[in-house]
Amino acid sequence: MKRFTLFLALFIIWLLLVYNRPYDTVAFKQNLFIGFLVSLFIGIYLGDLIPERVYKFYSPVRIFNFLIYLPVFFWYVILANLDVAYRVLHPRLPIRPGIVKVKTKIKSDTGRVALANSITLTPGTLSVDMEGDTIFVHWIYVRSEDVEEATKIIVERFERYLMKIFD
Repeated sequence: MKRFTLFLALFIIWLLLVYNRPYDTVAFKQNLFIGFLVSLFIGIYLGDLIPERVYKFYSPVRIFNFLIYLPVFFWYVILANLDVAYRVLHPRLPIRPGIVKVKTKIKSDTGRVALANSITLTPGTLSVDMEGDTIFVHWIYVRSEDVEEATKIIVERFERYLMKIFD
């Protein structure tokens, strides 16, 4: 079922992207055939990558929370970029790198991966490893080695939004 769902979604997206000249039937048939083959191939070989309960992500509440999360995420990416630029351009290069342990309250694996990716995509931090509810993060400037304090600084800004999306 997951494979068929992925095939169908990809084929519909393909049709929406290539159906721009209804008067050119030969090109449309060719595009239809190629889109069918590509969607079928991807659906068969990558269908297992879709989570089991993917339908729950189509909830309007989750989509709304995701749309709220995006500007928050981009805001923290901009702030982190400015922080890293300051550290690079400062004459004494004020860095204190290290790996810290942070905890998350997110229950789903997909949500934890989204959190780890959000941390990694924010300059100055890099998710190194994940074990259950613990994420090990390489931090360009370790402000605190305490788990609760590091969690508050690194994780909580993303976690409250991601919990609404994935849990």
